[in-house]
Amino acid sequence: MPTAFDSYELGGKRLANRIAMAPMTRSRAYGPGASPTPLTAEYYAQRAGAGLIVTEGTQPSPVGQGYPNTPGLHTSEQAAAWRTVTDAVHSSGGVIYAQLLHTGRIGHPSLLPAGLHPVAPSAVPARGQVFTPDGPQDLVRPKELTGSEISQTIDDFAAAARTAMTAGFDGVELHGGNGYLIHQFLAPNTNRRSDSWGGSAERRVRFGVEVATAVADAIGAERLGFRISPGIPNNDIAEDDLEATYDALVDRLAPLGLSYLHLMEGPDRALTKRLRKQWPSTFILNPHTLAEPTGPDALALIGDGTADLIAFGAMFLANPDLPARLAADGPYNKPDRATFYGGDHRGYTDYPTLATR
Repeated sequence: MPTAFDSYELGGKRLANRIAMAPMTRSRAYGPGASPTPLTAEYYAQRAGAGLIVTEGTQPSPVGQGYPNTPGLHTSEQAAAWRTVTDAVHSSGGVIYAQLLHTGRIGHPSLLPAGLHPVAPSAVPARGQVFTPDGPQDLVRPKELTGSEISQTIDDFAAAARTAMTAGFDGVELHGGNGYLIHQFLAPNTNRRSDSWGGSAERRVRFGVEVATAVADAIGAERLGFRISPGIPNNDIAEDDLEATYDALVDRLAPLGLSYLHLMEGPDRALTKRLRKQWPSTFILNPHTLAEPTGPDALALIGDGTADLIAFGAMFLANPDLPARLAADGPYNKPDRATFYGGDHRGYTDYPTLATR
């Protein structure tokens, strides 16, 4: 019976354990042109004890940015800055994937270069607000992508994945959940198209599958993971046909030979087990919990076969040496939500380890 502390083979890399650091937006890309900084390198290197690190969401193009001070992977300047991060993680013995995140309709024109506007599969605005340099702003009606713009967006993802390899990443994860662009194509309330990109579940999954195919062709399928969050209504997403949609998605993704499927779980454990059974390779689970954040009891899901790796979010944010703490059964630092987004080293690189308590 496997345990969380066993090593694991993933995408040609030997992971030290089966504990993953989930992607978490931190809004601290203060370097030139939305680049990470030396503090970013320190932050990720501190957490290199994870079997796998997945970075914060990183936009594959300028129009893919939805929040202030999030990093990109679409320029040589950004690649050079990320190289300092990957070098620091590798020097500390870690494995790190870049998460590519296009926020789609979640964003605001004030966050984008002049002339750009948030885009989506359909011109359906999301309810809610987003933080901007001028304070909270209502989310705007997005521009509906044309067929040629969809093709260009797919190319942008592939180009960003190649840039990630230049920056020294071990792989890339596509964010297909949390109400962002790929998820917007999956969900019927945000994808109201009547062409070959919308309508039936089989057509709604097409965009995500074509992005995955293009990225796999660019960098190798063994270096590509895909994250989903079925049934989670983040960012005004509504899905009423989960089994049809995600059966179609997994059936189309499975033959590509991807590195892993990463599930941000909703309350339906039966759906988790269904997807686990369907998926042919590594299955990473960010478990649903009634009380946040995910705790050490989640490690039992490796032993019983529910998942191959367990991803921790806020617990990893607050505990840079989380695998060691899990092995010792604590104690654990408490995450400080006031410092989750933006700011300086406080709540970022100053959480103590067991050795420094």
